[in-house]
Amino acid sequence: MYFQLGFSFSFKAVEVIIMNKFEKLCQTASDIDVDIVDYPFTSDRFKGLYCDGTIALNQDICADSEKACILAEELGHHFTTVGNITDQKETENRKQERRARVWAYNEMISLSDLVDSYKDGCRSRYEIAEHLGVTEEFLQECLDYFHEKYGLYTKQNNYLIYFEPLGVLELYK
Repeated sequence: MYFQLGFSFSFKAVEVIIMNKFEKLCQTASDIDVDIVDYPFTSDRFKGLYCDGTIALNQDICADSEKACILAEELGHHFTTVGNITDQKETENRKQERRARVWAYNEMISLSDLVDSYKDGCRSRYEIAEHLGVTEEFLQECLDYFHEKYGLYTKQNNYLIYFEPLGVLELYK
């Protein structure tokens, strides 16, 4: 037995594409006309390099999380660096390298991201890094930067984020 109701439904198929952080950064690079190429670096010293609107990524890096962290830093160079800064013995070059890394930290991990990771059940650095699509090393460097910037902890909405030791505490009113 079927019942006829006085209305009908029409559905339109919508394709939802979820991009990981590496793919989002590739899109950002494309939007600002920065080319990305895989490059066979002969030295382990270089994982990525930015020069004149082109980012070269070491072709031997397979993990999207590591590629995303490197790409974010190289995009940071695009936005914050001037000239050849490969000689890190020079103070000004180290400062520019730091600016590019800070840009990458802010692009890849926000305080809200840390809270969301906690809400989603992540408790260890490994789980948080995996959840955020970054390497554990990058996460730790970012947490060290946040510790320098904010001190031992900072408040984000109704949460306290502790940087050393790492933890998130929900505040109740």
